[in-house]
Amino acid sequence: MFDKLEAVVNRYEQIGEELSHPEVVSDNELFRKLMKEHSELTPIVEKYREYAAAKAAEAGALEILAEPGLDKELKELADEELREAKEKIESCSAELKILLLPKDPNDEKNVIVEIRGGAGGEEAALFAGSLYRMYTMYAESRGWSIEVVNANETELGGYKEVSFMIEGDGAYSRFKYESGVHRVQRVPDTETQGRIHTSTVTVAVLPEAEDVELDINPADLKIDTFRSSGAGGQHINKTSSAIRITHLPTGTVVECQDERSQFKNKDKAMKILRSRLLDAAQREHDEAIASDRKSQVGTGDRSERIRTYNYPQGRVTDHRIGLTLYKLEQVLNGDLDEVVDALITHYRTEALKSEQE
Repeated sequence: MFDKLEAVVNRYEQIGEELSHPEVVSDNELFRKLMKEHSELTPIVEKYREYAAAKAAEAGALEILAEPGLDKELKELADEELREAKEKIESCSAELKILLLPKDPNDEKNVIVEIRGGAGGEEAALFAGSLYRMYTMYAESRGWSIEVVNANETELGGYKEVSFMIEGDGAYSRFKYESGVHRVQRVPDTETQGRIHTSTVTVAVLPEAEDVELDINPADLKIDTFRSSGAGGQHINKTSSAIRITHLPTGTVVECQDERSQFKNKDKAMKILRSRLLDAAQREHDEAIASDRKSQVGTGDRSERIRTYNYPQGRVTDHRIGLTLYKLEQVLNGDLDEVVDALITHYRTEALKSEQE
């Protein structure tokens, strides 16, 4: 690990030197690339410097304690310094191991989130709306922008399905754990006898694909235009600006009707199609090379129930890691950090175990 850390520090210092050269500063693309690498290495280097400082403090304390006829008060101070240094060394070592884990190349990307009502009819559609609100509030709290791509609303204000893009640094790193089946348990407004109903909503989170990552043959696409529609006659266009794109080889269908411009709808639909196809190819690749490995926390499959929102108990339970929080209202108002941080910690710990096997 320490050989790797020395190499990281050397590279960090080399980049810092390169960034001071006028020819690098004037080359926007190279400057941006080096700045990105520099910022990625910064937390590792800072943590390594903390570790080195703690090692130096440990050596200094041991040197004092080795002196003959040491004053009692000075010995107590050195003992305390030694204890603190050892604790710091241990915590820094653990954090460095995690920081050195291979990064998910998609972590810094924008995301496309697709929410669909599952079992439960109108109640599922209403909860799809609650999840959409939760995710948009969470994104806004982090300063990220949200753009709706397609929305199929119901009469009562829910969504049969809604797709939207979230743009911001590290968006995928925070949202990627949301893919799967979300279950809600609550008493619907229409329930006269107070019985709790269980409904489900599926969520798919895709990293936005870049043009260079996937080559789509235009001959493989069937593009249809139609008029936008909405619940109760809302958002209806008089022109056929909505777009439906079918990728013929895979049968993947994407619709976009949020914009009044046919061109903008086509552009958004192509972004989603590209991301879906890349995601499918990536999952196929991962399954091929890791079919014999049981993935860390569940399978990550979208058909798997990942979380339950229980309204009568005010409870949220993430089944992958056994986390239960009695703060349902806060979570549904976008306070997701505690859940996401726990998932990140768990996945990193599991990844570390896999690295050491």
